Amino acid sequence: MEESLSGTLAIDLGNTNTVIAFQDQKDINSVLVEIPNITSSPGVIPTAVWFEEPSKIPKIGISALNMRDNSKSDLFFHSNFKRLIGNSIETINRKNILNPNECGEKFFQILWASIPHKYEIKRLILTAPIDTYKGYREWLVNLCKEISVDEIALVDEPTAASLGINIPFGSKIMTLDIGGSTVDMNIVKIEGGEGKSGPIAELLKFKGNDVSSISKQKIRCAEIIGKTGSKIGGKDIDQWIVDYFIPGNNFATNLFNAEAIKCKLSLSTIKYEDKYPIKLFTEQSKEREFYLSKEIFENILIENNLLNHLNSLLKDLLNQARGKFCTVDDLNAIILVGGGTQIPLIKEWVTKKISKIQIKSPPPIESIALGALAMTPGVKIKDILDKGLSIRLFNKREQKHFWHPIFCKGQTWPTENPFKLILQASKNNQKIFEIIIGETKKERSYDVIFENGLPKLSEVQNEEEIIKWDKKPLKIVLKNISNIGQDNLKLFFKITESADLLVKCFDIKDEFLGEYNLGNIF
Repeated sequence: MEESLSGTLAIDLGNTNTVIAFQDQKDINSVLVEIPNITSSPGVIPTAVWFEEPSKIPKIGISALNMRDNSKSDLFFHSNFKRLIGNSIETINRKNILNPNECGEKFFQILWASIPHKYEIKRLILTAPIDTYKGYREWLVNLCKEISVDEIALVDEPTAASLGINIPFGSKIMTLDIGGSTVDMNIVKIEGGEGKSGPIAELLKFKGNDVSSISKQKIRCAEIIGKTGSKIGGKDIDQWIVDYFIPGNNFATNLFNAEAIKCKLSLSTIKYEDKYPIKLFTEQSKEREFYLSKEIFENILIENNLLNHLNSLLKDLLNQARGKFCTVDDLNAIILVGGGTQIPLIKEWVTKKISKIQIKSPPPIESIALGALAMTPGVKIKDILDKGLSIRLFNKREQKHFWHPIFCKGQTWPTENPFKLILQASKNNQKIFEIIIGETKKERSYDVIFENGLPKLSEVQNEEEIIKWDKKPLKIVLKNISNIGQDNLKLFFKITESADLLVKCFDIKDEFLGEYNLGNIF
């Protein structure tokens, strides 16, 4: 029987490829998820949908990609739709049956239904582009209503990419992303640093409930300093390779073979002058074998003005950054993302153009998904207490009981560090301590006063009323009796991920007296 894994799933929807990664709650390492007939390699799914009509089963990933040579592909084959979600500026292919939002929905629905049963998903982490974040987030909020998982959180892509390679909070980073269809360059400042709070994920769903509009845990996105890009990418490079041998030919099989040799020639182990075979079909459907070296490949890129184009984009980006008082010297790192950045000529270009800054080259496709997991290890998604919790104590000077706060309204939970409290005996020969918990009302009430016969709310709120829990108080029995004023009992309170209030008890000599569940905070 296959072992079940329980933990967090991250999905990074990309314009060309989508990455799906999983982290078991008992493991610090992440795994890339394989799905038969959907993933093209472990964790990597071509972002494509084949949809004809509701009565026919739609396809995604590699299955959809295999349909792109179909005669009706201009109607039923959908790709390059991610960048259009939440983006009202760019136009869409009006021939396609589905609009970009619908493409994304179909893609997610099929992907979610196809995840292997061995993965028990407790938490889902999604990523969002920073430039169209607001509209993209709205789309995701609606999408999440149909996803059956208790916790869903959202992180922005630049922050996830930086966290995946341990860039310090508060850093300014430049990202170069060459995907299948686009080149994106941006300079962003990651939240945090210099005493400021670090970036956190935004809760969209918690304990099965939609909290996207009420949760106080709002995302702290990276700040965009500059951004530029173009609709040139890896697919264009594949076409340039085919055109070098057979001008004007765009057979899907040829493009697939061109992509394969492009990846091969991008390996560091390949010698510059060695030639490698590539099989291409001509217009007469005859297969011919050609040869391509790293030297010829680089000349193809140069002749198609790729480096000149990158120079132009970089110039625009740095001009934008200077307008916000950011220069190259202010950058902490340059991150290379996307398969196109693995081409040695591209890496050399970056190194020469910005020589002083450290260049980070994480796994090009999966770095954002893995960074999203790194942003939310273990139980890091927190909710906000909407009421305070207190313990009832005795004031020996005033000879009366009072409520002492344990956790205040507005604090996050689950708690990372317990609240410590040391108790003294309230009478001589005391051997039993009684733990009574109370909670504040959710809302403070206002006094109603009358001025000139008209009711009016007072400007000052009443003190928060504390209501004693209707649960049976916990009684802790000490081994030794104690007297007034002596420290006798150490208590450590915490709130768990299941919203239970726990207390660990020790005597003053640190002898463990037990851990108890005082009740659920809801």
